Amino acid sequence: MRARIYRPAPSAMQSGTARSKTWILEFEPESSGSIDPLMGWTGASDTRNQVRLEFGSREDAVSYARSKGVAFRESSPNERKPILRKRGYGENFAHDRKESWTH
Repeated sequence: MRARIYRPAPSAMQSGTARSKTWILEFEPESSGSIDPLMGWTGASDTRNQVRLEFGSREDAVSYARSKGVAFRESSPNERKPILRKRGYGENFAHDRKESWTH
């Protein structure tokens, strides 16, 4: 039973930093899934791959895994520089703009 601790990347449709502060603990699958011959659904006997725990910090996730005796590996997140403007989004529509606005 091995787990992976990581911070998920924001979706491609998200430019903000919402939901980027949580850390996830997921168990790695121990065996591949089997395909049901009648319906074609994928199934597995291991239900730990359905467990996804969210933590507020990396330290909380690591201490939880250590207290439960779960082997884990950490993935460090790729940090990106936030896009901040002096006057925010409203700067796009400012009437006192010094230079011309183009698309």
